[in-house]
Amino acid sequence: MGDFYQNGFVATLHNLRARPYEELEQKLEKFSKRRPIGLIIPSLYSELSRHALKDIVSILKDIPYISEIVIGLDQADDYQYKNALEYFSVLPQHHRVLWNDGPRMTDLKKKMASKGIDTSVPGKGRNVWFSFGYMISTAKSEAIALHDADITTYNREMLARLIYPVADPSFNFKYCKGYYFRTDEDKMHGRAVRLLVTPLLRTLKKLLGHHTYLEYLDSFRYPLAGEFSMRADIIKTIRIPYDWGLEIGILSEVERNNALNRVCQVEIADRYDHKHQSLSVEDAERGLSKMSRDISRAIFAKLASDGVTLSPEFFRTLKATYWRIALEFVELYKADASMNGLSYDFHKEEEVIDLFVKNVYQSGIDFLVNPDNVPLMPSWKRVQSAFPGILEELNQIVEDDNNII
Repeated sequence: MGDFYQNGFVATLHNLRARPYEELEQKLEKFSKRRPIGLIIPSLYSELSRHALKDIVSILKDIPYISEIVIGLDQADDYQYKNALEYFSVLPQHHRVLWNDGPRMTDLKKKMASKGIDTSVPGKGRNVWFSFGYMISTAKSEAIALHDADITTYNREMLARLIYPVADPSFNFKYCKGYYFRTDEDKMHGRAVRLLVTPLLRTLKKLLGHHTYLEYLDSFRYPLAGEFSMRADIIKTIRIPYDWGLEIGILSEVERNNALNRVCQVEIADRYDHKHQSLSVEDAERGLSKMSRDISRAIFAKLASDGVTLSPEFFRTLKATYWRIALEFVELYKADASMNGLSYDFHKEEEVIDLFVKNVYQSGIDFLVNPDNVPLMPSWKRVQSAFPGILEELNQIVEDDNNII
């Protein structure tokens, strides 16, 4: 059931009456003649063996308004890349598979490194960054959507609602974030948002008072959603974090470069699920443990760049305050789950908070010790300045790779 409530700095586009996706697609077909629409899907090779991506591809085959699809492929050798080309060959749209680990791309990364542009750290951020560069090089798409390859509840309406706000020429929006309720049949998910991001933002607001950036982030109903859409000119100027801070980092860059009335969020599904991350208590470089550190660092780095003075004393206070606020959220979600007939493990939720408390504090201290260690890849505008013709070279590499079979 939809609502029409608007809060915070970001416009919210609701699902008020379950409009048939066929109506949305008819509109998008008209929009696409004036504003061509493209799609980016970052993917690991391992996703090709899972049902989620198979279902996504089978749906995309019949989408009439998408004219360009870019699949960023990570962790694939020569044989696997050729297999991926066959896998995606069923798509009737103009599509390309970026072989991020291929020899041509490896040579390009070395060339960039010669002028201090480091692309050596693999991950979703680097995948998205190269996909952005290729999209710029083709200039085929004016409105661009991005979503993950592991969505198990994917459908045509989800994609149509995601792209609509930046595809409609009568709208003023340049960036749109998707939001939804993370759940399976009987359990509440979305721990990184529920127990990390929202309590952390509320803590920072309590300690710092009114701050435009914090109010902006707290306006998003699901700030870590991997689904968003944007106008093509946005991707030329933003810097991309290569770690788990990607979603927060992109939101930060959008806020830095655009008026807030050009930003919105849209309800794309009443239920959403995808691959879940392990808690990874024993290994700080994996799962939710690494995610919590990367996200916290991204927020602290943005606050520092906005002139907020951070100190060891500040982070000690933040640790205690965040712990208390996060525990209050556990009580809130327990009641919410109970009323809606969902299972809720109180003990495990508090275990997650215990981990997040340690990681939020440690991320703050690590940032103070090494504030330059902020994993941002440069904007493509800067890369073009360092290497005139780099986009043409990237375009040719992708074309050559896609013609190997």
